[in-house]
Amino acid sequence: MHIRVIDSHTGGGTTRTIVSDVPLVGSSVAERLTDMQNRFDDLRKALIHEPRGSEVMVGALLLPPIDPRNIAGVIFFNNVGYLGMCGHGTIGVVETLRWLGKLQAGVHVLETCVGEVQVLLHEDRRVTLDNVPSYRIAKDLSVTLSSGETLLADIAYGGNHFALVDISHTDSMSRGPNFLIQLSTEILQLVRHSYPDVDHVELFDRPSSPKWNSRSFVLCPGGQYDRSPCGTGTSAKLACLAADDKLSPGEIWHQESYIGSVFEASYQWVDKVSKS
Repeated sequence: MHIRVIDSHTGGGTTRTIVSDVPLVGSSVAERLTDMQNRFDDLRKALIHEPRGSEVMVGALLLPPIDPRNIAGVIFFNNVGYLGMCGHGTIGVVETLRWLGKLQAGVHVLETCVGEVQVLLHEDRRVTLDNVPSYRIAKDLSVTLSSGETLLADIAYGGNHFALVDISHTDSMSRGPNFLIQLSTEILQLVRHSYPDVDHVELFDRPSSPKWNSRSFVLCPGGQYDRSPCGTGTSAKLACLAADDKLSPGEIWHQESYIGSVFEASYQWVDKVSKS
């Protein structure tokens, strides 16, 4: 089998987009994802695992849209399985479609397994996306580490399920990625006793510059960290800020990644009843 892929880079995060046809069946992206799991999971492994891929890479499979008014469907995946949504991956897919000459500047809609995502491709090639509705599920879940330290985690959804933990009162962010992976993994294991859908952990610290609002370290399901600021994690963060009345609708939040790249984000209320 010959498969054509195009690799892209978004703020440190890499996306490998499959542009060859893969004959999936289903009347929704979610059903097509299930078909890929059942019949083409070896394709995911071959393209993302070594030696062709990398454990930090996100994959994206382009699909014909179910609604002909939309530009495409997309399935996101990584080294251990499949993702509901991926912010940096969406930007990578948009850039790939632009590079292929299939997308011009303007507003377009991508279909994902968790809903439609509207994207705006700017004339200067910047990309703005309207993510799926995001919300907080739980506030200040107590997590006691093996060291005896207790941290508080918010549980939120931004296209994927996150445990969000403020570590700005500690020196953890300065102790390197291996320590942060170990810390995040322990938090994930403890949180999943109560919230088994959580598969990402987002640690927050003070930003490296007063121009930004926060710096994050995001543990992904495959046991590696996101080099980008994480689009779905930023959405989950804004959901928590909105629920706490710490950020106004339309106000810009600058989320810095562990390596220093930055996403600009803001929110609008979809359903204030969901505010927790």
